[in-house]
Amino acid sequence: MFIDHAEIEVTAGQGGDGAVSFRREKYVPKGGPSGGNGGNGGSVILIADENLYTLLDFRYKKNYKADNGEPGGNSRKDGKFGKDVIIRVPTGTIIKNADTGKAIYDFKKPGERVVIVKGGNGGKGNSNFATATNQAPRYFEKGKLGETLKIILELKLIADVGLVGFPNAGKSTLISTISAAKPKIADYPFTTLSPNLGIVKYKNYHSFTVADIPGIIEGAHEGKGLGLKFLKHIERTRILLFLIEITSDDYQNEYDILYNELKSYSAKLAVKRKIVSLSKSDIAGDIDIKKLSKKKLKNADSNLIIFSSATGEGIEQLLDFLWKELKNEK
Repeated sequence: MFIDHAEIEVTAGQGGDGAVSFRREKYVPKGGPSGGNGGNGGSVILIADENLYTLLDFRYKKNYKADNGEPGGNSRKDGKFGKDVIIRVPTGTIIKNADTGKAIYDFKKPGERVVIVKGGNGGKGNSNFATATNQAPRYFEKGKLGETLKIILELKLIADVGLVGFPNAGKSTLISTISAAKPKIADYPFTTLSPNLGIVKYKNYHSFTVADIPGIIEGAHEGKGLGLKFLKHIERTRILLFLIEITSDDYQNEYDILYNELKSYSAKLAVKRKIVSLSKSDIAGDIDIKKLSKKKLKNADSNLIIFSSATGEGIEQLLDFLWKELKNEK
């Protein structure tokens, strides 16, 4: 199940108390203070994991707490630090303060890590307070409380290519053809109800990622259809591949609707590289494919690329073109 939003509470550990003790050794009748310091409380750390693609785990666990630090001991023995809690999230996750809505961190690369709440410092033992005038202090510091925070986790997929099209344009069939992703495919609109991420293996040792989101309809930026829920998942893609059925009556009109929806949702999407393709060439009938391939739509950045996922016709040329575009974008 694809989950792209979660709210959790994270609590760092409390620092251990300092100790009050005095040396009690043979031949040292008046030993000085020897109380050790308390250990620091554990922190809660978030790490971006490239092998995760959903926030599903956070539906079942809402609270995360690190261990407290141990108190100090005698003979100046310091308490052990509390164990940190490590939380792994998908790359592309944004952390927000649940109370203010303010973004705290944005995980854009695998392996990035951030201490979201820090453990409390351990208190000092009485050995730290001895002075020339007070050689036997009997007081200590208590450990500090760890930080607590309610946070929102919001996932926006990061992919090289984002697929854009009306419902039933053939996006799911394409991603299942060029990658190992296996989305649900059927001959009716809105078969895809959640984003799919596929890894495309390209020739010798190369690969790139493709994101397929549910079909866009006119008014999607206002929430119509599946609208706002999934448009955010193509904000981070490097290039956009528009799919239009080859049997459409008006390619330019369909592209304009899709383009305007993206532009209305986010100005960032409007300036991305936009590649337009015609899918399902196997049902083209008497349409002149060679002539169409030389046509370029207004506001698009390429001539029309024509392919069929069902027969494989044009797929290799499509992948070659996407790879070239990605290299240019780098």
